[in-house]
Amino acid sequence: MAENPFIGAWRLISLEFRSANGQVNYPLGKDVHGYIIYNQDGYMSVAFMSVGRKPFNSGDLRAGGIEEKVQAFDTYFSYCGRYELRGEKVIHHIEVSLFPNWIGKDEERFYRFDNDQLILSTPPLLVDGIEQTGLLIWKRSRVA
Repeated sequence: MAENPFIGAWRLISLEFRSANGQVNYPLGKDVHGYIIYNQDGYMSVAFMSVGRKPFNSGDLRAGGIEEKVQAFDTYFSYCGRYELRGEKVIHHIEVSLFPNWIGKDEERFYRFDNDQLILSTPPLLVDGIEQTGLLIWKRSRVA
């Protein structure tokens, strides 16, 4: 059996979305930070965020005001679950998600590898009211 090239941790380098007319959108800003991790047991986890997120006024995990919670939601995204490879696609079977609509759903990602980079692209997704295709570039992370 061939070694699975997905296995490991990958650091987010770039996240952008493009509409059908070619307009580029950076929903979390151009400066984003995140990781996607695939393990040998068939599970994956992804989390990314805008850099420079504002902290809540309170140190209490549940005490943020409505505006603070909206800002936190709008500048962060994560999900996890099982994954499988199908030809040129990796399918993420989502079990836990910040976006509740994705729980129990499958999200397809087209993939390719370029040296130590994993490039994932999405089918069209509704982002900010516009159908857009996402492009995420990840670089393999290694502990020094």
